[in-house]
Amino acid sequence: MLQYKKQICNLRNMNLVQLSQRIRMLRIQRGYTLEQVSEITGLTRGVLSKVENFRVTPSIATISKIATAFGLSMSELFEGLDDRPQMVVIRKDERQVVERDRPDSNIIYHALAHTRPNKIMEPFLLEVPPGEARRQKLAHEGEEFLMVLQGTVDYEYGDDSFRLEEGDCLYEDGTTAHTLSNPNQTTALVLCIYAIDS
Repeated sequence: MLQYKKQICNLRNMNLVQLSQRIRMLRIQRGYTLEQVSEITGLTRGVLSKVENFRVTPSIATISKIATAFGLSMSELFEGLDDRPQMVVIRKDERQVVERDRPDSNIIYHALAHTRPNKIMEPFLLEVPPGEARRQKLAHEGEEFLMVLQGTVDYEYGDDSFRLEEGDCLYEDGTTAHTLSNPNQTTALVLCIYAIDS
């Protein structure tokens, strides 16, 4: 029971973006498809995809099944993800590119605080290429803030659509399906901050 409580505490205190990227990397390194991991774990492909794209906070039971599928203990999977410096500085050339929703999205996510776990916010700089950015609207846990730093984006939120220009902001509940695209011929830059549920 004590070990279970410790694992829950670790999950709350760790860098969930890094955990999702580690799970994806381990799957690729082992040559597994999402379907194969689904068969091994009994989890659906959709759940596994959401975990890898940090669209859900996985339960301890889910993480345990994934770790077992990769031949790891929970502590081995979590290793280094709960380190917690008081402050981190991420230089421009130290930003981490995070793949999300591939191949259905060509938006490039730059993690702006990837070395700091136990965050209540997860900030990203999004590069949104011209044209269709993500083919379908998707939802996620928590809340989201966007500010257009450069260019113009079209934002679809549920049944509503908004054109956002440089300097425009929005704050929304991420549980409603949404997407954004770039109607112009040049790349748009968007600051995106997720508020992570504790």
